[in-house]
Amino acid sequence: MVIGIRTVVIGGMALCLGAMAVLASSPSLHDDRSDPGRGVDAVPALSVTAVHPRREAMPVRVEATGTIAAWQDASVGTQADGLRLAEVLVDVGDAVKRGDVMAVFAPETVLAELAEAEAAVALAQASLTEAEANARRARRLEDTGAMARQQIEQVLTLEGTARARVGAAEAARERQRLRLAQARVRAPDDGIVSSRTATVGAVLPAGEELFRMIRGGRLEWRAEMSAADMAAIAPGRLARIDMEGGGTVDGRVRAVAPTVDASTLKGIVYVDIPAGRARAGQFARGTLELGAVDASTLPQGALVLRDGTSHVLRIGADSRVDLLAITPGRRAGDRVEILGGLAAEDRVVASGGGFLGDGDLVRVVETVRAGPPIDATTPAIPVVD
Repeated sequence: MVIGIRTVVIGGMALCLGAMAVLASSPSLHDDRSDPGRGVDAVPALSVTAVHPRREAMPVRVEATGTIAAWQDASVGTQADGLRLAEVLVDVGDAVKRGDVMAVFAPETVLAELAEAEAAVALAQASLTEAEANARRARRLEDTGAMARQQIEQVLTLEGTARARVGAAEAARERQRLRLAQARVRAPDDGIVSSRTATVGAVLPAGEELFRMIRGGRLEWRAEMSAADMAAIAPGRLARIDMEGGGTVDGRVRAVAPTVDASTLKGIVYVDIPAGRARAGQFARGTLELGAVDASTLPQGALVLRDGTSHVLRIGADSRVDLLAITPGRRAGDRVEILGGLAAEDRVVASGGGFLGDGDLVRVVETVRAGPPIDATTPAIPVVD
């Protein structure tokens, strides 16, 4: 009895396994969706938007780095030799106008020397008055013979000497007046005080620097770049500078250096920037506008990076995609320049290509043939292939 039951069970299992083998080998029961050659039952892998390449003006820009510096520095020193600094009226960061008093030296010594010079002038003028009177008498007696010719010449010589002494005394007086004026240190031009070494109470020699100024408060970005890039830049070009810590400053090229550094093979492009938007000594990155070129472009999202190479997914007439290698160029905003590998009539997947593989079936829900123009103020960043 037990043997009979086992025989029936084993027989049933054999029949089930046979039926499963027949079903697995039957071609009529294959899932058509797994066979790309059968389109009737295939299911699209993704719904996509298609886009055509678009020809438009692509801004050409050059990237550079450099420091912010003063347009010109002005050194403010003392000409009052040996005087004590009595008062400092400005500090770092203060804005001054031409002629403003920045510091004052104690004038007592100069005032005393000026008084002495004034007395010397008075004495010399008195001597001149006497000498002129003697000279007038000598000239009247010259034709009478009452005075010897030699005596007359001596009197006239004394007159000339007295007049010269008056001139020397007046020059000495003017020198002391000038020293008194130099006791008040004035700004040589409009600007902003960038450094101060003046210390109240110091006795300084002539020529000692007291302050440094940024002339006119003007700053410039000194952009470093290769000689090849410099050749395409001319004064007046627009530059957009990204400051450390955030913020963007617009400027214009003032000058291009005529030489390049022999060790770095880079030169300097001087870019004027607005006052108050940066600080001297800051490091900054930026781009300089070189114009625009006609280019074929695609949205940035259409590019897919595979094996280190940029690709797009081209949509065929059968709605299947093929992976196509392309050569990207500059980027402006959301647009990327396509230098090669794509025809004008090709349709590509606008975005989401990273989820698709070569040969996948897609459903095109929209075809975009136009788009917003490139924003010429957006910095261009080279696309690395």
